Parts: sequence; C-alpha cells; structure tokens
Amino acid sequence: MKAVLCFVLGLAALATAVPSLDMKDDFKFPMDIKERQFFILKLFNNILEPVSYKDIEDMGRNFKIEENVDLYTKQDVVKTFLNYMKFGFLPRGEVFTLHVDRQLKEVVTMFHMLYYAKDFDTFIKTACWMRLYLNEGMFVYAMTVAVRHREDCKGIVLPPPYEIYPYYFVRADVIQKAYLLKMKKGMLDGKLSHFYGIKKTDKDVYVIDENVFDKRVWLNDEDRLRYFTEDVDLNTYYYYFHVDYPFWMKDDFFNNKFMSRRWEMTMYVYQQILARYYLERLSNGMGDIPVLSWYKPIKEGYWPWLMMHNGVNFPNRFNDYVTVKDNNVGFVNLVENYEKMINEAIIKGFIEMNGIRYELTKPADIEKLGKLVFGADERTDLYKGQIGAYRYMLIMMKSIVGLNTWFSDKYFVAPTILDTYQTALRDPVFYQLQKRLSYLFILFKMRLPSYTHEDLYFPGVKIDNVVVDKMVTYFDDYLMDMTNAVILNDDEFKKSKSDMTFFVRKRRLNHQPFKFSFDITSDKTTDCIVRIFLGPKMDQWGRIIDLNVNRLNFVELDSFYYKLVSGKNVIVRNSFDMHNLVRDRMMTRDFWSKLSTVTDFKDMFTKEFKNWQTGFPTRLILPKGRIGGMDMLLYIIVTPLRLVDNVDTAMFDTYRKDDFVDFRSTVLLDKMPLGFPFDREIQTTKFFTPNMKFVDFKIFHKEQMCDMKMRWDYYTLKNYDMTTRLSNTFDDYFTGDVEINKDL
Repeated sequence: MKAVLCFVLGLAALATAVPSLDMKDDFKFPMDIKERQFFILKLFNNILEPVSYKDIEDMGRNFKIEENVDLYTKQDVVKTFLNYMKFGFLPRGEVFTLHVDRQLKEVVTMFHMLYYAKDFDTFIKTACWMRLYLNEGMFVYAMTVAVRHREDCKGIVLPPPYEIYPYYFVRADVIQKAYLLKMKKGMLDGKLSHFYGIKKTDKDVYVIDENVFDKRVWLNDEDRLRYFTEDVDLNTYYYYFHVDYPFWMKDDFFNNKFMSRRWEMTMYVYQQILARYYLERLSNGMGDIPVLSWYKPIKEGYWPWLMMHNGVNFPNRFNDYVTVKDNNVGFVNLVENYEKMINEAIIKGFIEMNGIRYELTKPADIEKLGKLVFGADERTDLYKGQIGAYRYMLIMMKSIVGLNTWFSDKYFVAPTILDTYQTALRDPVFYQLQKRLSYLFILFKMRLPSYTHEDLYFPGVKIDNVVVDKMVTYFDDYLMDMTNAVILNDDEFKKSKSDMTFFVRKRRLNHQPFKFSFDITSDKTTDCIVRIFLGPKMDQWGRIIDLNVNRLNFVELDSFYYKLVSGKNVIVRNSFDMHNLVRDRMMTRDFWSKLSTVTDFKDMFTKEFKNWQTGFPTRLILPKGRIGGMDMLLYIIVTPLRLVDNVDTAMFDTYRKDDFVDFRSTVLLDKMPLGFPFDREIQTTKFFTPNMKFVDFKIFHKEQMCDMKMRWDYYTLKNYDMTTRLSNTFDDYFTGDVEINKDL
C-alpha cells in the first residue's frame, strides 16, 4: 500500500487555505524562532492585567511611532493610525466587538500597523507599544490576525483563545467560584467544596466543575445541544477560521493565487457547519434547522450564563423573541431589499453596479456572489483611510435579531453572544441566520448544470469493497486552564504568575478510534483524489431522505491525494490521521515549560502542533448518535487528480520536516468545486458510477455515569417519597430535608 498523503478539504479544513502561504518559496524556520515564540507568549499572557514584563514595558515606552514612520512599508497607514490616536481609541477595560463601526475601524488600523511593519523588530516594538496603551481586546484581535498573516511569524504558535480570555468559554458561576477560592486563599470548607464541585489536586491545582446537567439556564429543547454548540474546540475552530479570513480584509492581503476562491471557501465552511449541526440535531431526535422569519417571533431563546471581565453579563434572549420593532422597521426593510436584490441577480444571471455588469452564470462567478453577500467592497481601502458605512449582511441580520450594536450607544455596548466569533456558535439562532444566507449560494448552485456522467466517472477505477469499524461515541471530561480569568494580586503581579492555578472541568463529546478500509481496483497507475463524506440516512421521523434533499447534509470527513497502482489497492484511513484534524491542544503553561528545554523547535512543532490553528477537533468528526445506533451513510468517491496549473506536487507531502507547512495549504490544488459532487443538483440517472460507493452503518452512543450528575441527583432525589408530605405544612418541602453539611 502506498503512503497516503493528506490533501484538500476534509471536515476539519472545511475548505480553507492559509492566505499568506507562498507555494513558490518554501518557508524556512528563522534561526530565532524560539525567542520569537517566547516573546509572543509573553505579549498574550495575563491580557487583562497591566504589562508585568519589564522588557515589554521598556520597549513599548521607548518606541515612538510618530518618529519612526519610515519603518513601515505603507506610510499612509501610520498617518491614519496617528489621526485615530488624536481622536482616541476604545479605552482599556472596555469590551471590544467588531460589530461597532468605530471599533472596527480602530482595530483594522491597528492590524495595518502590525502587518506593514518592515521587519520583525519593528513589528514587536509596535506590538509592545499597543500592549501598553491600547484596549486589550483590540490588541489580542489585531495581534492574532497579524501573526497569522505575516511571513516572518510563520511557525509561531498562539495560545488558545479560551486561555487568553476564558470569559468567552467558561460560565459565570464557575469564574465566581474561582474568585471565592482566591479571596479565601483556597481555604474552602471541604463539605461545601463537594457540593460546589471543587477539588484540589496534589499539585495545588483547583478544579471546578462546569455542570452540564444544570438545567436552570435551559429555555427550550435547543439547549440539549449545548455540549456541542458550547464546545471550546469547536468555537476555537470557528474563531481561527475568521482570523485567517476576516470579512473586512481586502484580497490584496492574500498574496497567493489560490485565494481566487476565497468566498467559495467561506460559503463551504458555513454549509459544512450547518450540516454538522444538523447531524447533532438528528442524534437528539430533533428535526431540520428552523427557517428564520423577520415577521414571526423567534421561538428559540438562549441564556448564555457568561459574564465579561467588566462584570456585565452577556444579554439573554427569551423564547418567542419579536424581531421587528418600532425602532428597526426601516433596518429590516433594508436587509429584505438587499436579499431581494441578490436573489433577483442570481435568477437573472447578472447584476449591474455603478454602471458595470457582473455576470453570475459560471461556476467561477461564485466569488462575485460571495462579495455581494459578505459585503467585500474594498471598504478597508487604506488610501481612503476609512471603512464604508454599510456592513455585510450577516452583521445586519444579527443586529435585527437583538444585538444592541446598531441602535444603542454608538461606541460602548454590551455585546451579545453573536457579536464575538469565539461565542457565536453557542446561540441556536446563529444557525438559522446562516441557513438564510446559505440559501443564496444554494440558489446559485441550482442554476448551474448538474454534473455529467463524464464529470463523475473515472475510467478503469472501481471501488470493490468498503469496511467500516464499529463507531461508538461517549462523553468524557476535559480540563481547561481558566487561571487568566482571575486577577493577580500585587505579589503575583511582580512574578507575572498566579500562585493559584484554576482548571474548569467540562463534559464533552468524544468517540472511540475507528478506521475505514476500502479496496480499489485500477487498470493503470494514476494519481487520484479520494473524498469521504458522512451523512444521515433518515430524518427524525425515521423516513429515508431523498438524495437531492440530503446532499447538503453530508459532512466531508476526509479528502486526500493517493497514487493508485495497477491492480488492487487497499487504502486505510484512521480517524486520527484524517486531513486537518487537531487533537487536544497543549496547555500554554506546559508549552512554556517545554519550550524552555527543547532544542529542536522545528521537530517539536511537527510532532506537537500539527494543525494547531487550522484543524477541526478530532473528537467532533462524529455526531453523538444514539444508544441503539443511528443509521448513517458513508459515501466514498475516487476521481482523477485535476491539478491546478503550475503547482509542485511535492506540496502534497504534508509530512515533510525540512519546511514549515500549514495544513490548510493544499486545499485548492484540485480544480473541482468545493463540496463536489454534492454541491449541485443530482441527476440520479447519471450520478452513480463504479468509482463511488454508498455504505450503510450505525453510530452508537455509550452512556456513562458522571459524578457531576450523581451529585445533583443525590440532592434532588434524596427522600423522594412525598406521599406523606403536605406542601403547605413542611418548610423543607423544596429541599427534601437534605443536610448539606452532612458527610457525603
């Protein structure tokens, strides 16, 4: 069996590519990559605190931007930044969101300063100055995007966003318990600690349970999916995708030719997220994602139970929320007119703007459609020095749903869950909004011709047999470092380190390792692409779903390059080796310690940080399934390699250790559209070919006992026999006569 080399797409990649990777010149690790990595980690450490590192403080105070304009490749950028400085940036301590125009302008200007620094030395000095004087939320965002897009930052590992700012990922009651421990210096009554779910390890680490069985915040059936929508790795994946492809960023920043399909990738990402979410709904007996209507109340409320660092809670939305109000009728009409305009353009096949006609009839025209939908109108043009007034449609839709970034105070807001990319996936209405937007791309694809038999057929290649392991999912525990949510005292600040370490214990979805093996017969030696999709077989009522209806519900598990030999080929794909998946990320404190002793950073990066900032969590490639098994379909198709022009096939080898390779880099080396062959209407009489195969299988869920649930059941169910009790007679009716201080 030939060595399988990872390639294109995959659920984890969801068809994205790192914008700043140049395929022509392989990137070499700089000699001082270890020192650069240390400095970046220090800049992100304790972000809510003043600067506690003397070298950063000295560098920031001594660097004068106005005296070093020539250190930036675009001096207009510096002039724009200095003008904003005179006017004033968002103050430190305030909550930052991209959905306020003024804040968006300011943070884009900060990114430009970091991006256009001539060298790494200027870049770091600028970052130190910003860390010292500007809003911490803006600094983290601008710095994160800059590190991902600067060539001299290739190989830099960013701390996970949930460790930088735990408030976006940890419930407020857990953070409150951490502050309680801090105030009492860890001396909390042992019996009370058991009830609160607080444990102290032998390494002086405090572990606090985030009880997923606490249903006080549940408002409707959608909350049954919180284990998925609130998963820290899933939200990290979505955040990093935005960081790599910000909606506000001009195409000029994406300096490799594969970015010509930027908006096709964006559409595919959202479609795949919707498909994966639908599979989780089916696992819980729920049906289709509801269709959002502006003129009907939103049935699904959401209570996040999250708090920001300034003490303000994220606003909640109760059930049956009315979207159209007296103060936003005109805004709703604007969004409706915009949607209608794009719909008409798709149906007509063209649109005229500013006297120019744009065709929308060819597959490549999806890029033009993407720019219409996502508002990519070059409104961050540096020469104009401003960002245009209108926002892209998703932000406008979010404003209608109840965000106060449009109608309340113009500069200072209490952002909702949808306002931040680290939390947006938590809210069920996010998926309804995305479904509404995805309809535009579906309509565009429906107007394209279906794939012909020749498009799908691979002469001389046949899939003979497919063997699928038994697939079993379960829930396990995960410890997340939330120490940065608690402020340092004076002694700790001097050491730049907390004396107390706080972990939050979360319950998360996982699966047992599995593999696929399939036999392929070929009459020749040839290059091919293998695509593997996972989809549902039946809806929530147990009815088989029509293939043309079901095609958009398939999630791409894996796609890779393979060299077939003449005769029989046996391919085995392990669940951990599929394309662009990421395992549990190393805690920053462990990374810091390991970095101090490692001698070969390049080797450590290859082994420890594969797909760190691009990968989809390995744990979530399978939906939960059901205890008795949930019927699913596996679809495999083998097609010829249709390589784009002027590409070195050595890029297929993602196991090279001599160069840095970002694992989103090979996504667009195949010419076929993303999502092929499910992206267009299927003509069943021409669809099925020997080089593809559908396989029936089941996903089983294994129930396990959790001590968090047992503790709550003990309190709720103790002395549950109420037959001899009268509610008006006993004062302890609601507590069930539980003695909290009794030894448990």
